This record gives sequence, C-alpha cells and structure tokens, in this order.
Amino acid sequence: MATNTNTNTNMTTSVSTGAAAPAAGTGADPAGGSPRLDLAKTAPKVFRALIGFDTAAREGIDPALVELIQIRASHLNHCAYCLHLHTNDARRAGESEDRLHMVPVWREARHFFTDRERAALALTEAVTLVADGGVPDDVYARAAEVFDDRELAHVLALILTINTWNRVALATAKIAGTDPR
Repeated sequence: MATNTNTNTNMTTSVSTGAAAPAAGTGADPAGGSPRLDLAKTAPKVFRALIGFDTAAREGIDPALVELIQIRASHLNHCAYCLHLHTNDARRAGESEDRLHMVPVWREARHFFTDRERAALALTEAVTLVADGGVPDDVYARAAEVFDDRELAHVLALILTINTWNRVALATAKIAGTDPR
C-alpha cells in the first residue's frame, strides 16, 4: 500500500502529515451545551507537538499496519471519531473490508493478519489497556521477535500517539464523520 500522505487541513497552521488529528471546531458538549474547546486553536504549540510526535512515530512503519494499530486502539477506547477517520483512511489506502471487519476479533480471525500485524495488535491492546495489568512480558517479547528495535520503538510510539488522539477527541467531544478528509 502507498504511504499515507494526507494533508491535515484541520489545523490553524498548515502541516502536511499523515497524522490522525481531530478536526478543528467539531467538538460539542455531549449534553447539548456549548461546543468544547478546539485544541488546535487554543493550544497550537501543543497541537503541533502532537502532530510532530505522530509523524515521527509513523516513520518507517507500513501504512497498513499504522491504520490497523489506530483502528484497534480506537475500538478499545470507544473513540468513534478516530475509528471513523482511520477506517476511512485505511479504505482509501486500499485496505479490504474483510480485514477492517476482523480487527476487533483478530484473535479469532488470525488468518486475515500477518505475524507482525498480530504482534502489533496484541501490543496495541496491552498498551491501550495498560491499567488492566500492564504490558505482559509474553506480548512484549512476541513483538520484539517480529520487529527490530527501531521498528518496535516506532510501533510503541504510534500506539502512544493514537491513544493520545483518542483522548483528545473524546475529551473535546469530536463528532464522528466531521473530519473533512
């Protein structure tokens, strides 16, 4: 699959990345009150730092794997905004509907995913749900078997970035389907 080269048009400043940043101005108080803050506008340095972290994390990682990690973390975090964005990005990059539907049940649908993808999905789950018992040694060891140290560092960084984006989108009540991409 081709590298994701989407231009993030959601920011108040122009940054060309493949970052999965929440769209500006789409937050709303879930109770129906006034819109929540727009992180890109109210804290642009913070927002640009997150974009930079996300961009650096993806470096050298297969774009299909990037999307699988982002989709799985977004499922686990119940982030409809990011899930919608990343499933659409994955489709545009050529991902099959079959694989997209199997991400939440990847263990039962192992034949849809490579060894590396399964290791990354397991690590994504462990890091995303870290409060439930940490990252088990066997999950980490399996990822370390299939990724070299640099790749593993980038996979971990990507897992950290999508978890951050999920929290930004959830905290600011981003609405699924409002990203212009």
